[in-house]
Amino acid sequence: MLKMYAPRYLEQEGQHLSRTIEPGPEFGQLFHSFEHTAFRLETRDLYKSANEARALDQFTAGESVDMGWFQNWLSMIREATSAGRRFSRVRVVSMPPTVYSRFGIFCSEYTNEAGEDIRYLRRDDAAGLPDYDYWLFDSRNLVRMHFDGDENFLGGELIEDSAEIVQHNHWRDAAWHRAVRRDDFAIEANDQHHRRSPSS
Repeated sequence: MLKMYAPRYLEQEGQHLSRTIEPGPEFGQLFHSFEHTAFRLETRDLYKSANEARALDQFTAGESVDMGWFQNWLSMIREATSAGRRFSRVRVVSMPPTVYSRFGIFCSEYTNEAGEDIRYLRRDDAAGLPDYDYWLFDSRNLVRMHFDGDENFLGGELIEDSAEIVQHNHWRDAAWHRAVRRDDFAIEANDQHHRRSPSS
């Protein structure tokens, strides 16, 4: 299964440059064990998660959104922030934003209040960046995210190749430089949504 999604350098004979981390406790521990920084690049217009499905339906229907499902993540962000550890991410989004992207903008108000710094980057401005998601912990522990054709998370790939890690640090810095703050992007995204609403 891994070979279907793995970068080419995984297939080099005699080299052990990565390993798979399946969804579960080991993957979750990554968010508690880093020392200083955790960065995420998000590149997809849709993610599927059973945890957020009801909230997404409520958001789509224009109803009040029950954010109970999100509290464990928010608590972890608050604890990390109070300890001086920093979560940040850049979301690459298509314009106008999809319903899911607008849901993400809505949720990011809560995460930013908890201490994470989420910023947004138009897909048209993301030239030269990878077209896949990854986490980078402490600028040295790189985990590429893998998804199936239905947008379900399959697991992470812990990459140990030093050149790849340096490259992903460069992409992090480039994405952060181009991205805009969540609140500024939310205004733009809302304007785009209202512009297309009559024909949607």
